Amino acid sequence: MEVRPGELVGLVGENGSGKSTLMEIVVGLLKRDAGTLERPARLGYCPQIPMLWDKLTVDEHFQLFARAYGLDELRERETTAGLLDELSFERYREFRVEELSGGTRQKLNLALALMHDPELLLLDEPYAGFDWETYLRFWEMSEHRRDDGMGILIVSHLRAERDRLDRMYKLCDGRVCVS
Repeated sequence: MEVRPGELVGLVGENGSGKSTLMEIVVGLLKRDAGTLERPARLGYCPQIPMLWDKLTVDEHFQLFARAYGLDELRERETTAGLLDELSFERYREFRVEELSGGTRQKLNLALALMHDPELLLLDEPYAGFDWETYLRFWEMSEHRRDDGMGILIVSHLRAERDRLDRMYKLCDGRVCVS
């Protein structure tokens, strides 16, 4: 399986087929037991279950991730403002995560994965909880970033999105079967 720069690739499969496990192997959370793995230096990961801290605000999450990504203050401010605007959740900057709806938490999860402009973006069911407008905005954002050269892998159960993708892979019991 391969995701090249400037591609939007889908990964589908039944529950338990290994989609999320594969994502965790690619980002280094789990050790692989076979095959080879190549990944770029700047990798973005939006897990299926957001890894957020309930007591921190949206702004505090951006600050924390900016430091982890090594962004300077100017780039942090510009990137944060751009993502808040692009995902339409500027008004939640001072809200703690525990006060956010599931869809707004997912917007933050996605924004944090994009913050450092990764070369490869891994998205594990990224639009779970999104309203229709945000869902459509998600696809616009993804297509724009793909057109700018980012490689994007999206895990989904929905085959209806196939026409939005450059290629689709299917996992069966942890192995690529029919694509």
